[in-house]
Amino acid sequence: MDLCRWYGVKCGRRHHRVRKLDLNSQGLSGSISPHIGNLSFLRILNLENNRFNLEIPPQIGQLRWLQALHLSNNSLRGVIPRNISGCPNLGILLLDYNQLVGQIPIELGSLSNVQELSFARNQLIGSIPSSMGNLSSLLWIYLSENDLSGIIPQFLDRLTKLETIDLSRNRLSGNFPPSIFNLSSLVEIDVGDNHIHGNLPEDIGFTLPNLRTLTIVQNHFTGSIPSSISNATNLRYLQLAANELSGKVPSLANLHNLLKVLLDRNYLGSGRVDANELSFLCSLTNAANLEVLSVVINRLGGILPVCIGNLSTTLTTLQVGMNMISGEIPREIGNLVNLQRLDMGDNLLFGLIPSDLGNLSNLASLDLSNDNLSGIIPSSLQSLQNLLFLWIDGNNFEGPIPSYLEKHKSLTIMGFSRNNFSGPVIFPVAGSLLILDLSWNHLNGVLPMEIGNLKHLDTLDVSGNILDGEIPSSLGNCDALAFLGVRDNLFRGSIPQSMSSLRNIEELDLSNNSFSGDIPKFLEAFQYLVKLNLSYNHLEGPLPTQGVFRNVSATFVVGNEKLCGGMPEFELPECVSRNSKSKQQAHKLKLTIAILFGLLGITLTITFLYLCWLKRKKNKPISSSLDDSLPNLSYGTLLKATDGFSSTNLIGVGSFGSVYKGLLQNNGNVIAVKVLNLTRHGALKSFKAECEVLKCIKHRNLLKVLTACSGINYKGDEFKALVYEFMVNGSLEEWLHPNPTPNDANGHSKKLSLIQRINISIDVTFALDYLHNQCESPIIHCDLKPTNVLLDADMVGHVGDFGLAKIVLESTSNARASLSSAGLRGTEYANESQVSREGDVYSYGVLLLEMFTGLSPTSNMFRDNLNLHNYVAEALPQRAVEITDPVLLHEGYSHNSSQDSLHERNRIFQGCLETIYRIGLACSVEDPRRRMSIDRVATQLDSIRKKLFATSLLE
Repeated sequence: MDLCRWYGVKCGRRHHRVRKLDLNSQGLSGSISPHIGNLSFLRILNLENNRFNLEIPPQIGQLRWLQALHLSNNSLRGVIPRNISGCPNLGILLLDYNQLVGQIPIELGSLSNVQELSFARNQLIGSIPSSMGNLSSLLWIYLSENDLSGIIPQFLDRLTKLETIDLSRNRLSGNFPPSIFNLSSLVEIDVGDNHIHGNLPEDIGFTLPNLRTLTIVQNHFTGSIPSSISNATNLRYLQLAANELSGKVPSLANLHNLLKVLLDRNYLGSGRVDANELSFLCSLTNAANLEVLSVVINRLGGILPVCIGNLSTTLTTLQVGMNMISGEIPREIGNLVNLQRLDMGDNLLFGLIPSDLGNLSNLASLDLSNDNLSGIIPSSLQSLQNLLFLWIDGNNFEGPIPSYLEKHKSLTIMGFSRNNFSGPVIFPVAGSLLILDLSWNHLNGVLPMEIGNLKHLDTLDVSGNILDGEIPSSLGNCDALAFLGVRDNLFRGSIPQSMSSLRNIEELDLSNNSFSGDIPKFLEAFQYLVKLNLSYNHLEGPLPTQGVFRNVSATFVVGNEKLCGGMPEFELPECVSRNSKSKQQAHKLKLTIAILFGLLGITLTITFLYLCWLKRKKNKPISSSLDDSLPNLSYGTLLKATDGFSSTNLIGVGSFGSVYKGLLQNNGNVIAVKVLNLTRHGALKSFKAECEVLKCIKHRNLLKVLTACSGINYKGDEFKALVYEFMVNGSLEEWLHPNPTPNDANGHSKKLSLIQRINISIDVTFALDYLHNQCESPIIHCDLKPTNVLLDADMVGHVGDFGLAKIVLESTSNARASLSSAGLRGTEYANESQVSREGDVYSYGVLLLEMFTGLSPTSNMFRDNLNLHNYVAEALPQRAVEITDPVLLHEGYSHNSSQDSLHERNRIFQGCLETIYRIGLACSVEDPRRRMSIDRVATQLDSIRKKLFATSLLE
């Protein structure tokens, strides 16, 4: 049979020898026969898209007339044969999408006729050989998705015919050779996902007139985006994301062919809220086919221009989140009818969601989280039937959760946390919901039985609401749950047995409710459970000892007074048997009867002593407690505890009194005593205000008051004092601005580390969030500053000194109480004439800037029109490190890190510092309406902390 008639075989007419063998996509497997080298007249060998899985036979190097070798998309192993260089006429060499290893052979540099070379998607190592500079005919080179290292060789600029260079997804480093940008033939440059440094040349739009793709994502390019880029009029893909580019985004008006613009994760913009840095969006209205636009995680400030509605209707992705964008969402955004992804979260947007957003019927992902949006969710959003992901958490939305969401079948993620939603719990009762987060709202009622319909649910968080009733038994149907949070509600009853089916649970938080009964044994069997919080309920009986209960650092049961047993580290009482309990109860009954008769016998004696005490009352000090459970301490007790209010025990002097350290004689407890100077105008009012506030509040980040003393001292003068838990590490002021002492000579002066400052700043946000949003009536501190932030033995921050605080009786969420006098405000308070949450936020912003710059806002350097806010704003972004407290600049670095690793860590460190400054600036802007909400501040700072820990910058 004539082989020249076989499928895929073509022979020459003259010699009847095989010239072409094309067996692509035939499902062939095994090895390529070494006898292939006998086809000495072969010009084209195409075996791509098969399953060949052994080495490339070196006999291919015998095919001297071979012009094209196609072996792509197989499973070939081993190295690239060096003797392929024995095919001098080779013009196409495609070995991509295999499992080849080793280095690129230097011998391939002799293939002077090769025009297309692709080794992409293999496992090649080593550097790009210098011999490749001899491939003078090369048009396209693809080396992406390997493990190549070293620098991009300078000699590539000798390849004057080169049109495409793709070196992406390797480990290349060093500077990008500037001369490559002078290859006017280049159409595509892709060096993304490497460790390359460099700048984009100012004349790039003139030297590369044919450029269609510029991709440098995930590298270390610095400098600005050249304005000449608009002259590269053929450009379709401008992908500069995840670098260190800064400055303004230039006009892109001439780039009519743009399809994708990725500028995200850089340092673009000034970080100023009042800047006008989004005008470049209007220049993109000329790009009639634009599909993707992303500028997330930059410093772009200003408002969104209405021209955003004139962007191409082909736009499917618009991402402007995590910038400093303010103002309202323009209703014109509803014109982008083909939009599938819209991300505007983590900005400073305020106002309502425009009803025009309902026009985006193709939308699959909507992120409006962590802005300052308010009002109700418009009914027009029920048109978004293709919506998969909906994030609106961290805003000020109110009213009920829209009932139309019950019938929404496509939602996969529903993030509604940290708003002011009220009414019942609403969610899609049928569909594929994976995450349902309704935490920290004002939802009431019960958790509906329909929750059991969510078979695929991974995360359910309804913490921080006012839900009551029992946990529905249907919750056991959600057997895919990995996180369940119901803390800080009013749930009651026992932990249902049906929850035993939640065997995939990893974190379970039932704390701060009214659950009762025994802790079910099935919790011991949850093998994936790594964190369990049952604190502050009414649980009783023995604490299990297996599973998660063996890990005392991951299991929390405090506040359940009737629990017993468990691991010794829990320090619970031993469990008592039922017989023992009966005997104890009988004994207690007898003892109670005896006590009652004894009390009747001494009633007359007590009455007599009481009458005597009344006579002497006017000559004795009177003490009172803020809480009946707290001890009463007399003037005499406080006098002894402080050694006669000795100056050696003086630890601070404030506007209305002095604070002394004391030691109680009866129990050895160390206390702090604030003695009011009643001769000062406003001191008595301050005392009353602080008592009124402190009896209403309790939080781990607020200074704990033990009692108050109000009476007459031994001189017959009026005496008033507050007794606090003593904070061994003093005030934040002492750590930020320590006074030199003799001990400092030994190198032990007070210094706050980066993690300590971040932790303390988060502690203060938690305290303010509690005061502003979680108390029955909002409490405004009015005097937040470093001297009023106290630090305990673990350097946990506690906000104290409520002498100027105001309890706001609100009829609406935005009501404010007027100040009785301007002089009652703290020195760091905003310049408003009314007490408000926003005033506290302003003070917090100044405090945050002070903590990380180390500069006091009352420093002599701030005069005329310069203040701490303006000082920081003018320094960003270029001089962020320069204005930072020098103590922080040498932290978190490993001397054993590689240069690239050190650079990356330094970049992240600087980025996080700048983000902190941006938060401080956003809190202390002049317009109260534009200040960042305190709960969003906490979220962003916690995100920074996690990022620094993830990169080992915090240890």
